[in-house]
Amino acid sequence: MALLFIAKDPNTNGTQCPTAWVDDEAQEIVVQGWKAGEALLAKCRQSGPIPDSEAVVRLPIRMVPAIREACDVADRLGVR
Repeated sequence: MALLFIAKDPNTNGTQCPTAWVDDEAQEIVVQGWKAGEALLAKCRQSGPIPDSEAVVRLPIRMVPAIREACDVADRLGVR
């Protein structure tokens, strides 16, 4: 199956917006969000370094149902 679309941010125009997927082959929840600005990155780095292979993205709280659904779908698919 590979990448399973879950949902886009319901308060946007449906393009270029936060999105959630489940990748059952890679065993991952995949999210698209807004890039973190320098101020947020500085706050995040207080917890530790952010490797070049990782990114900090922001998601609106209204995406919580989509993230929960992605978690539920991953659980049903046996993604671990």
